[in-house]
Amino acid sequence: MTPKKILITGTNGLLGQKLITLLHQNPDIQLIATARGANRLPFTDGYEYHEMDITDPAQVAIVMETVRPDAVIHAAAMTNVDQCEFEKELCWKMNVLAVEYLVEACQKYDTFLCHVSTDFIFDGVNGPYPEEAQPSPLSFYGWSKYAAEEVVKRSNIRWAIARTVLVYGIAADMSRSNIILWVKKSLEEGKTIKVVTDQFRSPTLAEDLAMGCWLIAKQEALGIFNISGKEVMTPYEMAIATAEYFNLDKSLITEADSSTFTQPAKRPPRTGFILDKARNVLGYEPHSFTEGIAILAEQVAERV
Repeated sequence: MTPKKILITGTNGLLGQKLITLLHQNPDIQLIATARGANRLPFTDGYEYHEMDITDPAQVAIVMETVRPDAVIHAAAMTNVDQCEFEKELCWKMNVLAVEYLVEACQKYDTFLCHVSTDFIFDGVNGPYPEEAQPSPLSFYGWSKYAAEEVVKRSNIRWAIARTVLVYGIAADMSRSNIILWVKKSLEEGKTIKVVTDQFRSPTLAEDLAMGCWLIAKQEALGIFNISGKEVMTPYEMAIATAEYFNLDKSLITEADSSTFTQPAKRPPRTGFILDKARNVLGYEPHSFTEGIAILAEQVAERV
C-alpha cells in the first residue's frame, strides 16, 4: 500500500508541531512539513520539510506541484485576535488569500483539504454551537476566518473544516504562553490575578485538535466538524482548576467581568461546541480539562 502523502502548513506553530509529533512515526504516511522560514521543529526524522510562505502564491504553487499531496491539513493562520484588528491587510492575506491559493492548488492535484477554523466566527449569543449554526463574527479575525470558510465551501475540491476553540499546549520553543502556564507562574510568584467569569469557552488541548484533524484527513471525512474540548468553562473556572491541580493558592484568583479589560477586538461571550458529530463520525474523544493540565504538567517537567 502506498503511504498517504500528507502536507501540513504552519508546522512552526503550536498545532503544526503537534501534528508532526503525532504523525511522524506512522509508516502509512509520507509526511511533509511546511512553514515560512527555517524549520523550528526539535527533531528532523520521519518527515521532509519545505519552506512555504502561504501568502506567496508562487511558493504555494511550486511546493504543491513538487509534493502533490493526497491531503493538506491547513494549520497556518494569523490568530492574534487584537493584532488582526490593527493589521487587517496582513490578516486578510494570511487567513483568506492564502486559503484561496491552497484551494486552487488542491483543485489542480485532486487533493483533500482539512481547513482549521474557529469559534470566533460566532457572536457568542447562543453557544455552545452545533456545526450548522449560522456564523455572525464580532471581530476582524472572526470575519477573516468566516470568509476563509466560504472560500473552502464554494470550491470544487473535497474539503473539511475543523472548527476549534481556545487551543492550549506547549510548543517546542515555549514562546507562547497559555492560561494554564500563566496561572501557574502567577500563583507561584504570589501574584493576585483577575480572571473573567462572563466568557464561556471549550478549552482545547493542542494534541486533541491535532488528533481531530488527523481523523478527518485519514478518513477524508467531508463537511464541517467541531473539534474542541468537551467542557464549557469560564477562564475563571479554568484558573481555579489549574490552581487545584498544582496545589496553589486559589485565594489569589479574583473574579472579574470582561468590561474591566480593554481589548481592541470584541470577543464572543459564550461559545463552546457540541461534539456529537465528531464523536459519531470520526471517533473523536477529547481529554477533559484536568487531564489536559496533567499532560501539560508532564511536558513542562520533561523540559526542566
